[in-house]
Amino acid sequence: MILVFGSINIDLVAPVASIPRPGETVLSAGYSTLFGGKGANQAVAAARIAGPGAVAMIGRVGDDAFGRLCRDNLARNGIAVERIGTDDALPTGCAFIVVDKAGENAITVASGANAGLDASACGDAPVQGCVGVFQMEVPLPGSLAMAERIEAAGGTVVWNLAPVPDDLGTDDLRAILRRTDYLVVNELEALRASVLLGREEEGFEAAAACVAREGATHCIVTAGARGAFVVGPDGTSRHVPARPIEPVDTTGAGDAFVGILAAGLSRGAGIEIACADACLGASLACLAFGAQPALPTRAELDAAR
Repeated sequence: MILVFGSINIDLVAPVASIPRPGETVLSAGYSTLFGGKGANQAVAAARIAGPGAVAMIGRVGDDAFGRLCRDNLARNGIAVERIGTDDALPTGCAFIVVDKAGENAITVASGANAGLDASACGDAPVQGCVGVFQMEVPLPGSLAMAERIEAAGGTVVWNLAPVPDDLGTDDLRAILRRTDYLVVNELEALRASVLLGREEEGFEAAAACVAREGATHCIVTAGARGAFVVGPDGTSRHVPARPIEPVDTTGAGDAFVGILAAGLSRGAGIEIACADACLGASLACLAFGAQPALPTRAELDAAR
């Protein structure tokens, strides 16, 4: 079983000629209303590979139309939704995304009901031997408590350190690392993590090695078109290449990687095989517009090998 503890959002996505700079207004011909949230995206990515019934989502939505749509969407993707709570005071989370002609994006997230998620949402969910997936779009205390429970039950913790909060402290990062088997970061997040640990490394691989050594964990750095770098606690590094593509929209690539990685680990695949699937899936996710609509199925992943 894969348990995803995290954010659920509606995404409002607008294509633009260029991402606006501070103080600049850029016009768009229109926008799309899509399902998102890093937690929900990662749950859908995992479910499309692992199959119906293999993934459960633990999250929170508002008592509004967006919340009902989000819950129904997750259920349609074969995800257990019994532990998605409803907040009477806060609206469903919403992300505002602009995507330029090169497929690059800029995102602003209004947390809404995600801000009320804590470990009590899990209830009595069985966690023995599960793969737990975490991100940084919900309050850290609840995520830490849930990860500790999974770790104590012999499960595996995958933590995507994104987005890194401005107020994340050294003690917070060390608390995450103590509970994490696989930390997934991009290049900038790896460098920031090493700074928080007191080591200002010049390159992301050295930064990842610092993080992996500190946490006695695997640090996986996603590097866009270059694929991923897996750094073990002993400092050894392995490169997993990505499939060369012409990207349409990179919005869901990172979440595709994390969800497909979790699906691979859940079925007992080794880290290199799980990362190879995750890199391929992330590349495929860049070939269509939007985060969840672009996430590949198991059949699409197998066909692309």
